[in-house]
Amino acid sequence: MAASILKIAVTCLSRYSSHSFLAVRTFSSCLPIRQGVPPTLWKLGRLNHVAVAVPDLEKATALYRDVFGAQVSAAVPLPEHGVYTVFVELGNTKLELLYPLGEKSPIAGFLQKNKAGGMHHVCIEVDDINAAVADLKAKNIRLLSPEPRIGAHGKPVMFIHPKDCDGVLVEIEQT
Repeated sequence: MAASILKIAVTCLSRYSSHSFLAVRTFSSCLPIRQGVPPTLWKLGRLNHVAVAVPDLEKATALYRDVFGAQVSAAVPLPEHGVYTVFVELGNTKLELLYPLGEKSPIAGFLQKNKAGGMHHVCIEVDDINAAVADLKAKNIRLLSPEPRIGAHGKPVMFIHPKDCDGVLVEIEQT
């Protein structure tokens, strides 16, 4: 009995195997999910922080510390980036409050266009920033500096142009 059922199944499959709907279903159900996606030498990690440009650093720091009860860092000047930073600890990630430092600060320009402040960028960790930068350059993704620079956490960072990231300024940071 089992042999006859198997014979019928084989006969049916061989009859319909030339039809594309069976071939496609069989083919697609056997493929690994990432097939067709080229392997990379680097990987995205976790969200490190969301940066918010603020027009009043003391007021913003007080909001997160005194009203929301968050742990906040002291303000740290980063002259090479033209900003003061304050980090707000959130448990699973951080907020980075950004305030202009100097006339050529990119945050000053952002605040001229956005008087109340607002989200400036997201920062995502990568396991190999040099490989990431080389790969992004090879893929013609625009970067905002020729080489990684040291960021607020003392680690190499690179900013990716928002026009290549669906309108979002993305910072990648070495883990």
